[in-house]
Amino acid sequence: MHVEPITCYRPRPERAAEFAAPPYDVFDRAGAAAYVAAHPDSFLAIDRPETGFAPDHDMYADEVYAHAHDLLASRVSDGTLLRDGTQCFYLWRLRDGDHVQTGIVAAFAVDDYTNGVIRRHELTRPSKVEDRARHMAATGCQTSPVLLAYRDNPVLEALVEAATAADPLYELADGAGVRHTIWRVARPAAVESLRLMLAYVERAYIADGHHRAAAAELACREARTSAGERCTGSEAYNYFLGALFPASQLGVRPYDRLVADTGGLTEDELVSSLEARGVAVGARGERPVRPTKPGRIGMRAFGAWRELAFEGPLPDDPAGSLDVSLLQERVLGPVLGVGDPARDARISFLGDADAAELERRADAGGVAFALCPTSIERLMAVADAGLTMPPKSTWFAPKLLSGLFVRRISHRESVIDGARHAIEGNK
Repeated sequence: MHVEPITCYRPRPERAAEFAAPPYDVFDRAGAAAYVAAHPDSFLAIDRPETGFAPDHDMYADEVYAHAHDLLASRVSDGTLLRDGTQCFYLWRLRDGDHVQTGIVAAFAVDDYTNGVIRRHELTRPSKVEDRARHMAATGCQTSPVLLAYRDNPVLEALVEAATAADPLYELADGAGVRHTIWRVARPAAVESLRLMLAYVERAYIADGHHRAAAAELACREARTSAGERCTGSEAYNYFLGALFPASQLGVRPYDRLVADTGGLTEDELVSSLEARGVAVGARGERPVRPTKPGRIGMRAFGAWRELAFEGPLPDDPAGSLDVSLLQERVLGPVLGVGDPARDARISFLGDADAAELERRADAGGVAFALCPTSIERLMAVADAGLTMPPKSTWFAPKLLSGLFVRRISHRESVIDGARHAIEGNK
């Protein structure tokens, strides 16, 4: 991989906790508006600028993106965001109970994403890519890191662990109780050591943030076209903001499905239709069914839980054999009539939901499916095969926060370039 340290705008340590926000894409529009109303000084107001307008205002209007630029400029002007002009790596540790993961915040080459050194496993929707690309164009910045994974490298992890012996830059807790600790690595020798070791990482995998990565590629392509022969390949827009973690440390949670109705089927008809398509259906029960291994799915319907198991020959490709794929091909499509889960309004997705939530929603007349989490190993196998997973196949938690690192990529001047508050030096 080609990985570089970054310069960035970042919040004053005493303001970091109130400024940092959950990622923009974990909210629907109403949820984003509610969060900003409760946290008006948070970065989400910049990341989701439509929250500054009426609910029926076109969220893709030019003035919405201009509002993001103005808000960002004001946070620089009032000193909430400091300009750190030293080329640094940052180390980011997330602690959620017993779960701990530590990664490297850096700039990752767009060309590595294009040529498959950085691999993907999901399709992207053009409208969402265009939204993030327009946000980048308006602010001149990348504002949310892409979550990346790599196969464990003990030498690289030892370097990271040694660097965390220093005093941290930030220590804060998010709304979910996750502890975030961040270290700044700025000494030239330490920066160069990390850079050299990262070059030995043969490939990385996008765990979360496919639309952000695709938007960075689009913005890079447009900037290169504009620059023409003046483009050297070293400009900031040739890289995207990311956080790279060892694959074994990432936390993958269940990503369940809820269909709003039973497709007109009675309970007996549902069971017989499933069995006719090679799905073994267990007996009715009151206890929640939360699978702990692939090939088993919990189903809540008609006030009861059942365990489903897939029978017969299974696809031998890494994507087709996933539980989410088998559920779609054998259950959601042919039995419940959900042909396109990305567009069918009858289906919704619940990341890391508890059994009580699944029961509450299913008992309103629908069907809930509790899945075993898709492992990071299976994700990497799908990506290595050049295949894609169905929508909403993985839910990674804990989530990275946005707003702690704002990386400038535009070659054009902006009012945020006039920051009076800056950090110098390489401590």
